[in-house]
Amino acid sequence: MKVILFGASGMVGQGVLRACLEDPEVTEVIAVVRRSLGRDERKLREVIHADFADLSPLAKDLAGADACFYTLGVSAAGRSRSEYELITYTYTVEAARVVAADNPQLTFVYVSGEGTDSSEQGRTYWARVKGRTENALLAMDMRAYMFRPGMIQPVHGETSGTTWYRVFYTLTSPLYPLLRRVAPRYVTSTELLGRAMIAATRLDGAAPHILPTAQINRLGA
Repeated sequence: MKVILFGASGMVGQGVLRACLEDPEVTEVIAVVRRSLGRDERKLREVIHADFADLSPLAKDLAGADACFYTLGVSAAGRSRSEYELITYTYTVEAARVVAADNPQLTFVYVSGEGTDSSEQGRTYWARVKGRTENALLAMDMRAYMFRPGMIQPVHGETSGTTWYRVFYTLTSPLYPLLRRVAPRYVTSTELLGRAMIAATRLDGAAPHILPTAQINRLGA
């Protein structure tokens, strides 16, 4: 199975990359990145590209994939609306447009988040943008799954590139065992997310197409 991965340098992307490299069914991982990951893995090939709003030059590199795992994302905090929409909506839809071209059997898995607003009418700005992104992906000619995790526990040394996220995960890491017992519907891990993405490729387009944490965990178990 040939997998394309966006966001491989982020915390979730690191976990997904690890799962792909360990899974015997995954034969090749193409990581689309701005800078090299600095890793030397037999199954990993990096495609370095600067402009994620135009991936047309990568069409040949990204053709013929079995799956695309899209984990690239940013917080809306401290960003203008135009910048957040560019990264969250434009980059994501452009990736799907290119990788799914003439490839309706492609499985595209997008990590949005708990609280995403499918109606696009709610009060929370980031949730509306995430909802618009999900809706655009679901309307495309491909097998699309929207993952909406709540709290995500990094379990194999994955780290976020955002400083306040790193501080948050460091402070809350001792609480995860308790949270997994008292609120298992809202807590997952980078390992379970990675496994669930691979498992989603075996669903062959079957519903449901929007998966909250509990369903992600079941897929990844």
